[in-house]
This record gives sequence, C-alpha cells and structure tokens, in this order.
Amino acid sequence: MAFGQRLRARLRFTLAGLPAYFYINENTFLIILAVIIGVLGGLGNYAFRQTIEFVHWGLFEQSERLLDISLHEWSHRRLAVMIFPALGGLLMIPLWLWFGQDLKGGFAGFLQRVNLGGAKLRLRPIFTRGFAAALTIGSGGSAGQEGPIAMIGGAIGSQFGQAFKMSGDRLKVLVACGAAAGVAATFNAPIAGVFFAQEIVLLASFELASFTSIVIASGMATVVSRALLGNISELFAPQYVVQSFWEFGLYVLLGLLIGVFAAGFTDIHFRIKDRIAAIPIHPLLKPAAGGLVVGLIGVAFPQVFGNGYEFVETVLLGGGDGQPLTWYLLAALILAKAVATSITLGSGMPGGLFAPNLFIGAVSGGTFGHLAVKLFPTAGITPGAYALVGMGAFLAAATHAPMTAIFLLFEITDSYEVIIPIMLTCVIGTTTARHFKKGSLETFELTRAGIDLEAGKERNIMKSIKVGEVMVRDVEAIPENMTLGQFAQFIERTRHTNFPLVNGQGELTGIISVQDFMGVVFEHDLMDLVVVKELATTKVITAHADEDLDQAMRKIGYRNIEQLPVVDRMTHTRLLGIISRRDMVSAYNRVLMSRTLEDQ
Repeated sequence: MAFGQRLRARLRFTLAGLPAYFYINENTFLIILAVIIGVLGGLGNYAFRQTIEFVHWGLFEQSERLLDISLHEWSHRRLAVMIFPALGGLLMIPLWLWFGQDLKGGFAGFLQRVNLGGAKLRLRPIFTRGFAAALTIGSGGSAGQEGPIAMIGGAIGSQFGQAFKMSGDRLKVLVACGAAAGVAATFNAPIAGVFFAQEIVLLASFELASFTSIVIASGMATVVSRALLGNISELFAPQYVVQSFWEFGLYVLLGLLIGVFAAGFTDIHFRIKDRIAAIPIHPLLKPAAGGLVVGLIGVAFPQVFGNGYEFVETVLLGGGDGQPLTWYLLAALILAKAVATSITLGSGMPGGLFAPNLFIGAVSGGTFGHLAVKLFPTAGITPGAYALVGMGAFLAAATHAPMTAIFLLFEITDSYEVIIPIMLTCVIGTTTARHFKKGSLETFELTRAGIDLEAGKERNIMKSIKVGEVMVRDVEAIPENMTLGQFAQFIERTRHTNFPLVNGQGELTGIISVQDFMGVVFEHDLMDLVVVKELATTKVITAHADEDLDQAMRKIGYRNIEQLPVVDRMTHTRLLGIISRRDMVSAYNRVLMSRTLEDQ
C-alpha cells in the first residue's frame, strides 16, 4: 500500500513538472489538455451510450421477446413491463452497498464541488456512477444521460488537472472542457456543448483562455463522436420552416406557458423527492419500489421509459410509427413524464434531467400546436414546429440556460429560421420561470439548503455559519440610567469600545460607543447630571441568532459599524449576545481552513 502511494506521488510530481521541462506556457498547455480531454470525452460518451444500449437489450428487449410483449399494442401481457424498471432498481442494490458514496449528490452535487469545492473530482465515479446511470436508463427508468456524461467528462478533466497540480480556477476550466465534450458528443452539437459548459457548469463566468479550451474540447469530442457513430445526433429533429409571421404571437404565448410549466415541474420534482425521502422503508429498497411505480406508469404510458428520445422524434415529426398523436395524449404525458422522472431520481436511481426536460418541452409544445390547429384550422400550423420550439424553451426555462437551448436547436435542425422563434420562447420562458423559482431545476436543491453557487465560495461559507454559533454571550451591557461619570470609570476597566444599553428588564434600549462619549468627556459639570442614554444611539441595528454571517456582515457594512447586538426573535429587545466584525472574520477563517484541509 505504501509503495503504491509513493508511486502515485512520484508520478504526480513528474507530471506536474512536464510543462516547465518542455518550456510550455500555461495557456498552450491548457489547449493541449483540452484536445486530450475532448478525445477522451468523446470516447467516454461512446462507451456510455453503448452500455445503455447493452443494458436495454439485455433487460428490456429480451424480456419483451420472451414475454411476447409489444409496447405499441395493448394486451394484458403488457402489465409485465412494470417489472423492468423494478429489476433495474434491484440490480442497483449492490452498487449502493459498495459504492454508495459515488452515487450520492447528483448533478447539483457536481456543480457544488466544481464551483465551491475546488473542482477536485474522483476517478472511480466515472465507472460506478456511469454504470448505475446506464442501468437506470437501460432498464426503463425515466431519466437522461446528459447529466451523467457531463459528470463523467468533468471527472476526466479534473483528473488531468489534479495530475498536473493545477490551481482551482484551471481545474474548473478542465472540468468544463470535459462536460462540454460529453454534451457535444451526445447531440453532435459542439456549440451547444460550449454554452452548456459556460452557462450551467461555470455559471456564465467568461474568460478568453477558458473559452478557447472549452471550444477545442467540444470540437474534438464531436469529431470523435462523428468518427464512431457517423454525423448523426442522439436526437433527430426535422428542419424548421416559418409558415406565417403572425405565428410569432403564438410563440410569445407558448414561452409564457412553458415558463409556468418549468416552474411547476421544479415544484413537483422536489415535492415528490421529499415525499420519497420521508417513506419509512430501507433506502436500499427504494430504487426497486420506485422502479415498480415507474413501471406502473409505463403500462399506461410506455413513452415515459428511458430518455424518451424515440417518442420525442415522433412528436417533432407530427406522428408516425402507428402512434396517432392527440392533444390530450400529449397533455397527459406532460404530467406522466414529470412524475415518472421525479420518482426515478427521487428513489435513488442515478440519471440526468436534461432529456426529461426536452421530452416535457416537446409534448408541451406539441399540445399547444394541436390546440392551435383546432383554433386556426386554415392557418397551416404544424404541431411539430411548436413541439420543437417548446422542447428548447422548456430546457432553457428549467435550467436557466437560454443560450444552450438556442444553439442546441439550431445545430440539430440545421435551420436558421428556427432562431427567432426559439429566441423569443427561450427568453420569455426563462424570465417567467425565474419569476416563480429563483433556482434552476439543477440548483434548486442547493438553494433550499442556503447554498448560492453564483455567490462564490466566500459568501457560501458565511451563509453556512449562524450568528448564534459565533456571538459572545457574556455581554458587557450597561444600565441605561448610568451617569457619564460612572461610565468614565467603567471604560477604564474594559477593552471594548461599544456597549449595549439595557433597561431594568434586561431589554435592549440603545448602544453607546467610546467615541460618542469623547465629545463630552471634558464637560465635568455634566458627569453626574447626564445619563448615557442621552448620548446613545437608540435606533439600533440588531441581529438574530438564527441568521447567517452573510446577513450579519451586510448589516455591519451598511452602517460601517463594528458590532451588532443579538436579540431574540420573539421580542426583538431581549439581549442574547453581541457579535463583532472580528468575530465573523475569525469564524470564516476557521471554516475556510477546515474545508481546505478536507479537500487535500
């Protein structure tokens, strides 16, 4: 064991010295790594997709053949399909037993580690979480593959950065390169991969050096994907054609509805996850139980199984393969897919939300298009066009990433005419969704926990510490009727400069500082006549013990004061303690040091 550790340490030391040995500057070296990460990201995407297909063939297709089941025709034998996702959940038990730590967190945890945890990702989850996600999707669980493949690509990038001992900012760039590579290879859409990395992984932070590396990694992954799979996307969409300019009014309305649906999906998703978490059964049994419920939904609506791309293509084409599309079928699938996805992921089966967003958006837009045809039968409206635009708009609204959605649709349709409708619906949908939900579908869980990725590491550390944990409880408070003479004798014996005033009931009535007193210190005639309350500030800014340090620091900064009295929330006057700027900075430094040591 000791030999293996020494060997790895020696290898890391050697790799870290390679750029200096070959006289390569940092930006050039980042580009070289981006090429390698892009190639490996493309290969990882191919391996992941092949694993999904193999699992689907082994669990789903072979079972369909043995049981003589057709998902396109109704018969009593179709009831057996409910066992397929449940079987995937059962196969997940050994993975949770042996590699449970690798399967926790999901994409939200990935974003937290990238933006707040130094972007140090481990190697093993590339295989363990990747296989678990393939098992989920291949067995019929309602989930997508883009989140897991982005995490796989990101972990590849992180491993290279750690091997060459790169800084945290550069590690983030390499993780973004890997994530961009995975998404670009999946959809054969290099530009969408770039914006996925910029908008979602890096939270829209832009640097020319990072942008260049991400573009190169995304392009290389697309080249590898095309070499292995041909010039095709995981999702085929027909070319978009504008029928009439007055339809843009309908697209505005569609954007508003999509924004409301996206906020509703976020609400439904986390309500179901919370309910599943509260069910009093062993956590290892929840994936199988969740799979069984998803299977029951799939008996009535088999379209919800897996990533659903085959049915999405049917919706975009306006029908086909013997599947008549009606507005009420598509409307029912909005809810069915949302519930099935929430149960799948909430029960502990790993997967992504990217594909479900596209599915729900497509059927939402398709429903809108079919209803528009009924209202305007002579207008030449094609429901598939609204399904296409709705697909991109829902993705934008749910993830708060409009540029990713705009360029994804542009690349998979290869149609310039789609730009204006998708820009309208994406921006309106995203704005509407943000109005109802501050956090995106991927970050809402972190927002609930008080973690704001856009705030940065420093503010999140401050948000994680409560005032009650830091405040000084033994307060040097003084009676409000103390004379100035008594106060002068009091401050000779203390090292503090600010003092809360309390009345006979121990209630806060003001605060006085030594500087307030300095103005009358030489007025000897007033020393025994004036009480400290007459010089004190009676409109006191206070804090509560359950507030975080970020809130407290904002209050201090607003008035440029050094201390805040801490009062109880019931009366707002009973003094509990006092907290100073120095106390807050010391607490921040302790937590920062602790987390830094944990990341080593």
